[in-house]
Amino acid sequence: MKAIVNVFLKDGILDPQGKATRHALLTLGFSGVIDARVGKRIVLKLDAETIAQAEEQADKMAKELLVNSVIEDYSIDIEP
Repeated sequence: MKAIVNVFLKDGILDPQGKATRHALLTLGFSGVIDARVGKRIVLKLDAETIAQAEEQADKMAKELLVNSVIEDYSIDIEP
């Protein structure tokens, strides 16, 4: 199974990469960009028999290593 962990900064946390991305897009003429936030996507191939088992494994990995819960939130998508 494949687990996709999407990690992003919590609301209220400054995002200098997002600010730089927005500025670059505006410079290139994309005038409709109100805000940009930059995160990370971690794709894991897991040896799990069920979707629930894969989600449990990925959630544990996120909490123990992949996410700084003080400043980041995350979501998990499972693909069979």
